[in-house]
Amino acid sequence: MTITTPAWARDVTRVAVLTGAGISTASGIPDYRGPDGVWTRDPGAAEAFTYDRFLADASVRARFWRTYHGHPAWDARPNAAHEALARLDRAGIAVRVLTQNIDGLHQLAGLAPRKVLELHGTMRTTRCVGCRARTPTEEVAARATATEPRCPTCGGILKLDTILFGENLDGQVLAQAASIAKASPLFLAVGSSLLVEPAASLCRVAVEHGARLVIVNRDATPYDDLATEVIRADVTEVVPTIVGWLTTP
Repeated sequence: MTITTPAWARDVTRVAVLTGAGISTASGIPDYRGPDGVWTRDPGAAEAFTYDRFLADASVRARFWRTYHGHPAWDARPNAAHEALARLDRAGIAVRVLTQNIDGLHQLAGLAPRKVLELHGTMRTTRCVGCRARTPTEEVAARATATEPRCPTCGGILKLDTILFGENLDGQVLAQAASIAKASPLFLAVGSSLLVEPAASLCRVAVEHGARLVIVNRDATPYDDLATEVIRADVTEVVPTIVGWLTTP
């Protein structure tokens, strides 16, 4: 990584940031696909995150809820990378975060909710698949320790307000994310394997519309060849450094 401000970080007034699990691991939240990821160690656990299986099998739903009972994300706090992006916003740079994470740490770090697009939803709320009533997950989790929680309104199946395998991303959210990618001269991909589509393809959308793509990730990604720069280093060190470059006159 260069010490002086690189050319791609100069005179930037608008930034889009795609964030993945790698930005939250430093806050104690385990990733899923890394070498020591949840699904790497227990491939069968992914079954509970498949929409059709979730709906069809009460035991799968019970496993799903056990996964989130006492999950580290509930007590996690933003780390230096989250805080740096919030600081970038306060410095007057137009920042939009497009996150694959469901933990809400960008908002806890101080970014306004309207500046964070949660591409895969949020674990902070739960929705009934029947009547669509929404409830704070904290209230649902308290009832999920002994048995599967059910909707208090209609008795329907409850699931986190997140996208499971087999579900489509919200079309309106994805369209908004694409518009942001097209309008951003600098596109940062931070802590994402860039293996999950269609979120990862936002990198290509940005490049095709003239953006400089900078990838910060521990491992190689399918989009490295499109990047202006690829940085293999700790995101909690790199992101504050990038923010320093972007805010230096």
